[in-house]
Amino acid sequence: MKTSAANVLREYGPFEGVDGVHGVTYDGQQVWFASGDKLNALDPESGQTQRSIEVAAHAGTAFDGKHLFQIAENRIQKIDPATGRVLHTIPAPGAGGDSGLAWAEGTLWVGQYRERKIHQIDPQTGAILRTIESNRFVTGVTWVDGELWHATWEGDTSEIRHIDPNSGEVLEQLDMPDGIGISGLESDGADRFFCGGGRTGKLRAVRRPKRG
Repeated sequence: MKTSAANVLREYGPFEGVDGVHGVTYDGQQVWFASGDKLNALDPESGQTQRSIEVAAHAGTAFDGKHLFQIAENRIQKIDPATGRVLHTIPAPGAGGDSGLAWAEGTLWVGQYRERKIHQIDPQTGAILRTIESNRFVTGVTWVDGELWHATWEGDTSEIRHIDPNSGEVLEQLDMPDGIGISGLESDGADRFFCGGGRTGKLRAVRRPKRG
């Protein structure tokens, strides 16, 4: 396993009226982050929030190219970002113990925090298709260029881990600075990860390691 220090490129926030950052996703232009009772759209270049949607937003957030998906307590909501309307709801696999959320391969990938697992689920029914085991608390999940990454947060330490999606083996690990935790994780599809900062109410951009 290759281990290196995470390169924090930029810090956003804290934001007015935001007590904590939970789920994080990226729609190609804006970073969306969950803050308990709303989803907020942030311009990652200017650092300004553009708008918000009032909807229950307690943990992971994902984007499928058209719709937002948001964990709210024990369920996952499919949301129209244009109107803020909840279009569909499925049960969350952790029944309230869920954390990160990602979209890949036409399915949702859901972190289970204290269970140290990642589930691939059917976005229509919530049925679990497969499960990957971790040895650390899972707080965020993202896919980029066919690679599965997840965030961890235990005590005062957090990492961003590239894992084998079949075996769960850790292939690469980025160690965050001491005292900086990650509550949600998303890739911009290029060289940045966006990381939620939990109760600090902040977001951070971390450099993704270069490839080949």
